[in-house]
Formats: sequence, C-alpha cells, structure tokens
Amino acid sequence: MTVTPSPSPAGRWQTLRPWLGVAARLGLAAVWLIAGGTKVGDLAASGRAVNAYQVMPYELATVIGAALPFVELALGLLLLAGLATRVSAGISAVLLVVFIAGIASAWARGLAIDCGCFGSGGQLAAGETPSYLPEILRDLGFLALAGFLLIWPRSPFSVDGWLAGDDTVEDTDE
Repeated sequence: MTVTPSPSPAGRWQTLRPWLGVAARLGLAAVWLIAGGTKVGDLAASGRAVNAYQVMPYELATVIGAALPFVELALGLLLLAGLATRVSAGISAVLLVVFIAGIASAWARGLAIDCGCFGSGGQLAAGETPSYLPEILRDLGFLALAGFLLIWPRSPFSVDGWLAGDDTVEDTDE
C-alpha cells in the first residue's frame, strides 16, 4: 500500500492561482464591457451622470462622460483578450478608486444620485433613495479583482502568455 502525500498549501496555490487569474480577468472584463456597453448608446446621459456628482464644470463632465464608455469598453476588451493585463488592471484600479471616492463624496454631501455605473445615472426622482453603500462595496469587490491582476497578471488563455511564449500555467509569476 502506498500513501500519496497531499499537496502542500503552496503547491495548491500554484495550481489554483492561474485559474483565479482567469476568473478575475474575465470577471473584470465583463464588468467593463457591460458598464461601457450600457452607456455608449447615450453619451449625453453619461455626461449628465458625471455632472450629477457636482465636482467639475459641466463642460468637463460632458467630455468625461462621453469618453468614459469607450475607456471602459477598451479595458474590457484588453482584459478579455489578456493583453496588457497589468496595465489594464492598473487603469481599472485607478478608475475604481475614483468611482468609490465620487460615490462616497456624493453620499457625504447628501446628494441623491444614481451612480451611473451601469446605465444613465444622474439625479434621482423625488422619493427615491440612493444605494451608496452597496455601490461602494460592489466597487471594492471589483477593486480586489484589479488588485489580484496587478499582482498576478499572467493567466492561461491570454495574449500576454502567448506573446511571452508561455503556454503553461506553471511559473506564471512576474
């Protein structure tokens, strides 16, 4: 009778980590593709949503609101392909920190707005209440995905791995 030793925790982590990277990369890609896709049809509404935060001049909010869906779509496509993953994760992290700060600022100043993260956003109608805490917690979860990809950007089925000539899931630490 032979006894096979169980894998060490480090060995299990080395096996699991690349697949967690795939899940983080595809999950964050889905977030950006959905967020950008829901806004790209009405760029004026996206500008109004940015303006609802009342932190910049209307003209600047309009420009940012018009550009943001395309930035989100680009991040989503890059993450989906696994191309420039660390850079995409870094930009994602910065955007998510800005979004969290904006939502927290709106909450602290007593504004009643929809964040506009997955739609048109803007001022809420009378009697509607904002849901700032769930939005902040959701974005913190997305930030955790971006953080994972900043630390471990390489994952299976990625252009980054293909360009590096790395088809395996072992030794994918950078």
